[in-house]
Amino acid sequence: MSLVTDIVRQNRAGTANALASVCSAQTDVLSAALLLAKQHRRPILIEATSNQVNQFGGYTGMTPADFIAYVRDLAEKLEVDPALVVFGGDHLGPQVWRAKDAETAMGHARDLMRAYVEAGFTKIHLDCSEGCAGEPAQVDDELSAARAAELAEVCEAHAPDPAALSYIIGTEVPPPGGARVEEAGQTIAPTRPERARHTLACHRAAFAERGLKAAWGRVVGLVVQPGLEFAPTHIDRFDMTAPDALSAALSDAPGIAFEAHSTDYQFDPVFPELARRHFAVLKVGPALTFAYRQALYALDEMSEWLDPSRSGHDLADTMERLMLEKPAYWENHYEGTAEALRHQRHFGYADRIRYYWPDETAQRALTDLFASLDRPVPAPMLRQFFAPSVIRRAETLQPEAASWARALVWAEIQEALTPYLFEVA
Repeated sequence: MSLVTDIVRQNRAGTANALASVCSAQTDVLSAALLLAKQHRRPILIEATSNQVNQFGGYTGMTPADFIAYVRDLAEKLEVDPALVVFGGDHLGPQVWRAKDAETAMGHARDLMRAYVEAGFTKIHLDCSEGCAGEPAQVDDELSAARAAELAEVCEAHAPDPAALSYIIGTEVPPPGGARVEEAGQTIAPTRPERARHTLACHRAAFAERGLKAAWGRVVGLVVQPGLEFAPTHIDRFDMTAPDALSAALSDAPGIAFEAHSTDYQFDPVFPELARRHFAVLKVGPALTFAYRQALYALDEMSEWLDPSRSGHDLADTMERLMLEKPAYWENHYEGTAEALRHQRHFGYADRIRYYWPDETAQRALTDLFASLDRPVPAPMLRQFFAPSVIRRAETLQPEAASWARALVWAEIQEALTPYLFEVA
């Protein structure tokens, strides 16, 4: 039995367990997450998305095998037990190639699935909800399920141990990423129970049509919209007082729980409440890279006090120039006046700046920043830029981080991730 399957079974049995899912390839985010798992002796799910990591390299330049080797190397250096790390593939399907015809896109998707399972990914999100060239933007459940079953068949044929796989099906309703309501004060509607049941039924039938009885037994999760979201400038808060209507959709699926995407920035009590409502996988990503950027900008400001040659916004200025020179990662995601766009580029909840940190220009700026901080810092100065809880946490991380500045970055990230590792009541 896979660890994800075990967590789901515990959750459905009434123990409000949930697995934190970290969706990021950023080295500091992953280091902080791995160390937190080590500290709490709690397993953590590390996920890669199909556009981030694929057989052609994705936007990170990594294949699935590269990504697993990269994370395992980090874990080894940090002396993290490999048994605590589960690898997941998110939104695996034809999405990356949806501008092509369905036959071509699904051909790439089949190769993608093989690459993921052969590399050692065991938690597999089968997502064929988006249409290819000439198709609607979102295809119906019947077609999505048929394609998902086709990809599951590939996984079953090529996984080193198919019994170790855990499948997640479906996507948010509305489309992946959730409905972005830009007017503050509006709410995101949860998936309707009847819609969730229909998605389950279509996938069950599609698996049966291909003779995938064993594979259907490994389907443990359904992605639905619980009623929370974030947009570039505001957060749609989960209503903890709303009745739990969705759980009824699982009444005929005792081995399946829900998976929640876009849980970033929610208040701490939301996560155990979601687990009580049978959300056994809680995904987070932008909130962690947002915390990373937040810590870096605080260090950037602090650097002026330690190094007279710095302005206090050298890093921010570099990132602004870089984002203006290469706007592809943010220009279709933010809107407003020139000033509003400038604010969103740096401080938007969507955190599109995360795509720019690997750039050589950004890396040189980070090297310069950390070099300027390689000197003693007065304790009262730290309190000007970081919360006391972050400073205390950083003190415990400094041996692994090898510098006080890096330890503060990891501590800020861990502050954002810790609420996901709640204790089961």
